[in-house]
Amino acid sequence: MENDYQKYSETAEMLKVLAHPVRLCIVNGLLKKGECNVTYMQECMHIPQSTVSQHLQKLKAAGIIEGRRDGLEIHYRIVDRKMEKFIKVLIDREETEDE
Repeated sequence: MENDYQKYSETAEMLKVLAHPVRLCIVNGLLKKGECNVTYMQECMHIPQSTVSQHLQKLKAAGIIEGRRDGLEIHYRIVDRKMEKFIKVLIDREETEDE
């Protein structure tokens, strides 16, 4: 039972981090593209660069993504592979409801 509680607690924390449409979009986009920088994300989502950066920091702090410096740019990628299954379930659920 204690192990179950720990698992539920970790899942709840992950849900808290993902509980914003911009962060869901970032994670889903990184899963599809593999790696990209802030400018690319900003252009795709049509939101200010500072907003993208704030959301990236939250995802980084949660250990979901990491950044790799390439000159002046930082390229972000998913490091928590559980995200792939998790987002797939969420996205598939949404597509099923739309049909």
